[in-house]
Amino acid sequence: MQSIELFAGAGGLGIGLCQAGFRPVQVVERDRWCCDTIRENRRVKVSAVAHWPEPLEQDVRKLDFRPFEGKIDLVSGGPPCQPFSLGGKHRAHSDDRDMWGEAVRAVRQVKPSAFVFENVKGLTRASFATYLAYIVNQLTYPDLTRGTDEDWTSHLSRLEAHHTAGRENGLKYNVIYRVLNAADYGVPQRRERVVFVGFRDDLGIEWSFPEPTHSLDALLWDQFRSRDYGDRHNARVIGLTDPRLLSRALKLSERPETGAWRTVRDAIGDLPDPKHESTEAKGIHNHRYQSGARTYPGHTGSPLDLPAKTLKAGVHGVPGGENMLLRTDGSVRYFTVRESARLQTFPDNYRLHGSWTESMRQLGNAVPVELARVVGNGVAKRLAESA
Repeated sequence: MQSIELFAGAGGLGIGLCQAGFRPVQVVERDRWCCDTIRENRRVKVSAVAHWPEPLEQDVRKLDFRPFEGKIDLVSGGPPCQPFSLGGKHRAHSDDRDMWGEAVRAVRQVKPSAFVFENVKGLTRASFATYLAYIVNQLTYPDLTRGTDEDWTSHLSRLEAHHTAGRENGLKYNVIYRVLNAADYGVPQRRERVVFVGFRDDLGIEWSFPEPTHSLDALLWDQFRSRDYGDRHNARVIGLTDPRLLSRALKLSERPETGAWRTVRDAIGDLPDPKHESTEAKGIHNHRYQSGARTYPGHTGSPLDLPAKTLKAGVHGVPGGENMLLRTDGSVRYFTVRESARLQTFPDNYRLHGSWTESMRQLGNAVPVELARVVGNGVAKRLAESA
């Protein structure tokens, strides 16, 4: 199945969707460093992107998608999220980085069978509720465009009137969205993203988001009841000091049927210590020690025996934000780029282009590959069944 990937970033969403069976015929990203990352991995023929087209290093607003009309199964992407980020200025629709209108335009021009878009959880904050409704209504009726002199609230009112009138003419998508925690789907990181999925109405497709496959309770059982976790890692679990988690573990009467949340130890435990060993000699790319890590209120690092805290893009006060490992002795160090890539479930041979700070920015803005794959698998299955 063919797709178009917008706002591709370092490739997390696109790689996951590719693993689910979608093959992009166009990849668009205006950031030079992200494009360099994709180009580098195409050059060395990393399987995840080996067959991707050369990324278009362009502003999406300058592109015409009409030549793809009727030829594409999926349009996907992550419209820039800074307007809605919990760490940003919360300007939303008044922020010129808000690219949701361009995502809607691409859907209108391409008329794909389906779309998958994602954004930060902050978009679902109560203060953005009206604008969230505006995004959903635009995606539902992409042909009902905003007038030249029409403000967005007037456009929303017109979209709502159209919806309540029950008119069936024009392009329509059945849209649902949900905040997903990546840890619930096998990603070793507690990372929440809001995901929008839409199917073209004429296809008559019924779909729902996949149920979680992993849980905290299953992890607590393995760590403190069966002790399977410690046996597997040949280590005593001392990273859990939160009495609420310990109390929760003791209340479990049986192991949940889900898989256990994956932890930082699960993800990076087999990598050598970057401070004391020559990782480049071992052929491990992007695994170099970065000095300067320190704790301060609200930034205390990710315990080894829990999923990592949300990786950040480096715009939260210090380069890399919270992106630190909290060792079992209480000390901290920054995650290496390779470790961070594992926490985002990128392939081990995927190379990030640029300095540590630049690579961490790319990873901090990315969608976990595994989360994208899980959602993509569900979408691909329904499209195949309806063909």
